[in-house]
Amino acid sequence: MADKLSNVGVPVSLPFTLSLVGLIVAAVGIVAALSGESGVSENLNIVLAGSILAIGFAFALVSLFDTSRPAMIVSALLGAMIGLSLGSLGGAVFGILSGIIAAYIVFWVHYRQYRRGLPAYLTSNQVLWHYGFRVICGAVFVFLITPILVVIPLSFNAQNFFTFTPEMLRFDPAGYSLKHYQDFFTNNEWQRSFKNSLIIAPIATVISVSLGTLAAIGLSQSHVPARRAIMAILISPMIVPLIISATGMFFFYSDIGNWLEGTLGLPKNLVGYIKVILAHAVLGIPFVIITVTATLVGFDRSLTRAAANMGANPVTTFFKVQMPLIMPGVISGALFAFITSFDEVVVVLFVGSASQKTLPWQMFIGLREQISPTILAVATILVVISIALLTVVELLRRRSERLRGLSPG
Repeated sequence: MADKLSNVGVPVSLPFTLSLVGLIVAAVGIVAALSGESGVSENLNIVLAGSILAIGFAFALVSLFDTSRPAMIVSALLGAMIGLSLGSLGGAVFGILSGIIAAYIVFWVHYRQYRRGLPAYLTSNQVLWHYGFRVICGAVFVFLITPILVVIPLSFNAQNFFTFTPEMLRFDPAGYSLKHYQDFFTNNEWQRSFKNSLIIAPIATVISVSLGTLAAIGLSQSHVPARRAIMAILISPMIVPLIISATGMFFFYSDIGNWLEGTLGLPKNLVGYIKVILAHAVLGIPFVIITVTATLVGFDRSLTRAAANMGANPVTTFFKVQMPLIMPGVISGALFAFITSFDEVVVVLFVGSASQKTLPWQMFIGLREQISPTILAVATILVVISIALLTVVELLRRRSERLRGLSPG
């Protein structure tokens, strides 16, 4: 580690630190200007002024302090004072965080902390690409996650607005309420759609897992002809645009529904549930096939041959030997199929009727016909469910790697 840390702690030239800090602030200002209604040209003076202030602030910190800790404390207090001068507790919190981050970046640059943990032989361009790549990935992550971070606090809005109220920005308890969640759990329309989702999604998941697992096991056999073509056909619902799949399912399941009602005499409401469940099962099968196929890649087929030599029939071999080892992949596929069915709205609009109105369908109606902040509460609940399921998927993935010997126990 000595060769990696030998140049850490030696300060770089002051002009380099000030220039880099100014460029960072200018880049942030340009991004903020692009995201606003006015363009960069209208805010160019503000961006330049912010860069100059940042350079002066960095010069003062480096000149007055030798370590980052007291600089961060002073910078945090300064940010809190600026936030409070604006009359907002939220501004004070934002100022504290901004001050801490700003002071940390200044000393991180000036004392070469960015070199910590990196090989000493890396050139400046390689170090730049090392952090540039992470900045790009972080920007993509922020771009994807920001809408979720906005929806969650808005779901606790005490007013029937889709925007942050002054009370929320001041962190006033009066600006927050659970009434939108209460409306979701007490409103008959929301509860009916939620129950429909809880009926349709699990049954569709069971069908998807049963058919997808059998298909993956069959396609994993080397003697199956045209495996690639069959695999492409089976996963096509995941590739084909959903509106095209929904249109095809509408005509296909309409004929099936007429046959079930006219020939078998099944109730219309039951036929509607059957059509939606089968349509969602079709959408979930590709996810099960992909996850189970990935699990079968590392499966030791000598185990099934050994079980057969010991007298076990194929069914016993499958449930006692093969299924326990591929179970993480099966459960992962089941979770993806469940999420797909639970969040799907396009197909159910084509195939289902008002009796099969699911939770996403109710959200769609709420956005189109009656703007209700309860949608934000439902969206938050769906986000929490998705995060929990994805966490389970990640735990199962790690367990699968341990069972296959790809990672230490």
